[in-house]
Amino acid sequence: MGLGRLQAWMLGLPTAVVYGSLALFISVLHNVFLLYYVDTFVSVYKINKTAFWVGETVFLLWNSLNDPLFGWLSDRQFLSSQPRSGAGLSSRAVVLARVRALGWHGPLLALSFLAFWVPWAPAGLQFLLCLCLYDGFLTLVDLHHHALLADLALSAHDRTHLNFYCSLFSAAGSLSVFASYAFWNKEDFSSFRTFCVALATGSGLGFVGATRLLRRRVEAAGREPECPALAVDGGLCGEELLVGCKEAGSITLGQYLQQLARHRNFLWFVGMDLVQVFHCHFNSNFFPLFLEHLLSDHISLSTGSFLLGISYVAPHLNNLYFLPLCRRWGVYAVVRGLFLLKLGLSLLMLLAGPDRPGLLCLFIASNRVFTEGTCKLLTLVVTDLVDEDLVLNHRKQAASALLFGMVALVTKPGQTFAPLLGTWLLCFYTGHDLFQQPPLAPMGSAQPWPEPPAPPPAQAPTLRQGCFYLLVLVPITCAVLQLFTWSQFTLHGRRLHMVKAQRQNLSRAQTLEVKMV
Repeated sequence: MGLGRLQAWMLGLPTAVVYGSLALFISVLHNVFLLYYVDTFVSVYKINKTAFWVGETVFLLWNSLNDPLFGWLSDRQFLSSQPRSGAGLSSRAVVLARVRALGWHGPLLALSFLAFWVPWAPAGLQFLLCLCLYDGFLTLVDLHHHALLADLALSAHDRTHLNFYCSLFSAAGSLSVFASYAFWNKEDFSSFRTFCVALATGSGLGFVGATRLLRRRVEAAGREPECPALAVDGGLCGEELLVGCKEAGSITLGQYLQQLARHRNFLWFVGMDLVQVFHCHFNSNFFPLFLEHLLSDHISLSTGSFLLGISYVAPHLNNLYFLPLCRRWGVYAVVRGLFLLKLGLSLLMLLAGPDRPGLLCLFIASNRVFTEGTCKLLTLVVTDLVDEDLVLNHRKQAASALLFGMVALVTKPGQTFAPLLGTWLLCFYTGHDLFQQPPLAPMGSAQPWPEPPAPPPAQAPTLRQGCFYLLVLVPITCAVLQLFTWSQFTLHGRRLHMVKAQRQNLSRAQTLEVKMV
């Protein structure tokens, strides 16, 4: 009786909640992975320096290429409209295919996560294989999850509603960071390994359960004549777009890239997003350094660890406030406001100077939180670009995963530029090479190999001043560049409403064609 009630309760959950719960099952794994995978291989498995850098280099190449590769393999059929046995592929079938893919790839992501914490091969080989396997399945899960945001709902209101639950569940998943502190012990790794097994088991079962619920919703919506809403406005209702029912040429990868090159808003967006990805990873990479050299005399190590941990949770909670603003004012206006806020706070901090610890602590934390929060909002902009791409190129179906993959291809180099440019700027300004002393690592990660001792104390003020100027001038530069590129982006206001209307009209027209065949 209790089991039946539980099943009935789960079946009654809103689709937005079920979709958002997928973010929980991703974040509980990924945050722990980010914090501990380096320290595990360096301090526990004792990987050598050469094998570590070879693995990271191969991972960098694979991480950059797998997004467009998997996106193309997933969505290339939507770019072609060649007849195929007289049958077409409806948008509902596309959503079902994405949900089934999540049902398979989610548990495989959990298994690949487990492979990090059990030694089963030489450390260098295991490091390389684990990174590539984990990132491959993570990319597949992320692409299909993001693509569903564009496929389940059409209106900006409903997409922000779906994204609201993603932020809520991502914040809940980030709590795994705090729970992991109780189990992390390099000397006795068994308790942490058990903790990771529990996380992976919960995540894998969660993916299976959530995707089954979501699949039932989509199938039920296809059977009922009224077609009840899947998201909020029923993104799939009455929408039976056939892929392959009208005569058109097959689109090659080269032709698709030419179409993207003519997509003006896509080009301005990826230019802005490249700077955003750079700034997000710059904050992540240099957060411990800023705490050490700017605030170590004013806060304890445990306070610094707490600040770093809370910075994983706060961006998601922050978005719970910003997403309602997006519904009211539009994503474009909110993102522009965040860029202006970033510029204003950075200029204020520059004028205040490095000798105000309270203001410094607030600025370091808020800079990371607002920057990460902006990244979460930009997913909604990509879904609008999916709509515009469909309308501009008269596609039979939105190539959602492919467009997300192409955005990632252009913007992921920002992840690499962030530590390289940051360390170069610091060295150029202060003459201090970060690779000559181990940086402070308050949270799980540590400098892999012992290095020569720190420079003499006489250099400390110069290094502190360099860290301060790096802290404030990078956000100012990023904000100026982003405000310029964002001002060239026209997919908002009247144009966005026109694109949405044209996509909905296209859906109705093609539905009529299907009924007449």
